[in-house]
Amino acid sequence: MSNQILDAYVHGLPSPQLAVDIFKGEWSSRLPGADIVPTGPSKLFEDDRITWAMAQLGGAEGQRIIELGPLEGGHSYMLEKLGAASVLAVEANTRSYLKCLITKEIYDLRKVKFLLGDFVEYLRQGDEKFDICVASGVLYHMLNPCELIELMASRSDKVMIWSHYFDAQALAANENVSKDKFSDVSEENHAGFAHQLHQYNYRDALDWDGFCGGAAPFSRWMTKEGILGCLRHFGFTNIETSFDAPQHQNGPSLCLVASK
Repeated sequence: MSNQILDAYVHGLPSPQLAVDIFKGEWSSRLPGADIVPTGPSKLFEDDRITWAMAQLGGAEGQRIIELGPLEGGHSYMLEKLGAASVLAVEANTRSYLKCLITKEIYDLRKVKFLLGDFVEYLRQGDEKFDICVASGVLYHMLNPCELIELMASRSDKVMIWSHYFDAQALAANENVSKDKFSDVSEENHAGFAHQLHQYNYRDALDWDGFCGGAAPFSRWMTKEGILGCLRHFGFTNIETSFDAPQHQNGPSLCLVASK
């Protein structure tokens, strides 16, 4: 008879660290707090992109926000601290969802509700409106990123997006992004918007328990011009960009806010 189930028990004094260590080695975010051993490398709980975006959109104070793909709850944490009336965060990755719940408990988040499920399906099937839609780190994980922008436009007049984008010249000079990760290029037309999509294959990244990409073995990247054109096509007339980093180690990226 196996006693393997007993390995699931802890014996120390209850602490945030014990909760964090359930996913030891899998965290992408660096969690704040002197009593927590440093976790992942990304400072998503103190992210200048969120601070900038909320300032450009008139502030998070009193706003009803939907967040797509909260990962580990770092931006959710920030949005509550910035005064959001509510944050509805939808996460499809079960391990990321459980990490979000750990974040919620450790930092006593009262305005944030995490849902487990596909945010594309949530946007397709509902009609609830939000003051702001936050989509950081998700557009380039989509199979149909243009549809996601269309769906975001149907739910909010203000959006924040941070995303990688395809730029052949910048990627050719990037030694950190394997060239064989990009394969097919396709000409697409979604809801009257013609654009190119570039297939990105996750390959070995799928072997890591902390993988936080899309739900398929590959995703499809838009160009920067495609992203901006798509936003205009679906009614966003005011667009501001920042943090444009063609030489980002994981591929060209930018942050933007857009409003109607």
